[in-house]
Amino acid sequence: MVDRIKHDAPVLVIGLGRFGAATAGQLDRLGREVLAVDTDELLVQKWSERVTHAVVADAKSIDALRQIGAQDFSIAVCAVGSSVEASVLITANLVDLKIPQIWAKAISASHGKILERIGANHVIYPEREAGERTAHLVSGRMLDFIEFDDDFALVKMYPPKPIRGKNLTESGVRSRHRVTVVGVKSPGKPFTYATEQTVVSNHDLIIVSGTEGDIEKFAALE
Repeated sequence: MVDRIKHDAPVLVIGLGRFGAATAGQLDRLGREVLAVDTDELLVQKWSERVTHAVVADAKSIDALRQIGAQDFSIAVCAVGSSVEASVLITANLVDLKIPQIWAKAISASHGKILERIGANHVIYPEREAGERTAHLVSGRMLDFIEFDDDFALVKMYPPKPIRGKNLTESGVRSRHRVTVVGVKSPGKPFTYATEQTVVSNHDLIIVSGTEGDIEKFAALE
């Protein structure tokens, strides 16, 4: 079912707090049709000019969701996190409406576990993920950090001193440090895919993939 969902399918976003508003706004900038829903009239009025559609409705009521056509969406985001009860009830309604892809915001591990058990396909922890990302960046060694499942990460950083001026085979990035340099950006040039013969300098930016622990050790090389 999920595989058949169109990449440009309209998205239902419930909750226009900071996370929901940011999600709806970015989807709109990406050219996606968005129906934003909130119980706050002022928020809905504010966002009515920024997204395709914005309506006042109480998503805790499955009848209210049916009235706005929620059942016609293949993707929904429950961005309500301040009230666990409301979040769970809204997510359960989305499941009952048989929406194929449901993304739900959680504020704790126990909250997320409940959302998964009632049928959310994807559970998001915005505060926790932002905190973890910031922790990696404050050291100054990394410029951007994205963590995926199973402790795998992708990082933008300056090359550590031991690999500068050598190609990636000579520096033994993969064999010695168990990370992979995926791309390189030299000043004034776009990112290019790295090869074994790519030579990096201290002015370059590199994209590195690997486990979180291996990348941390690699970034700390002096």
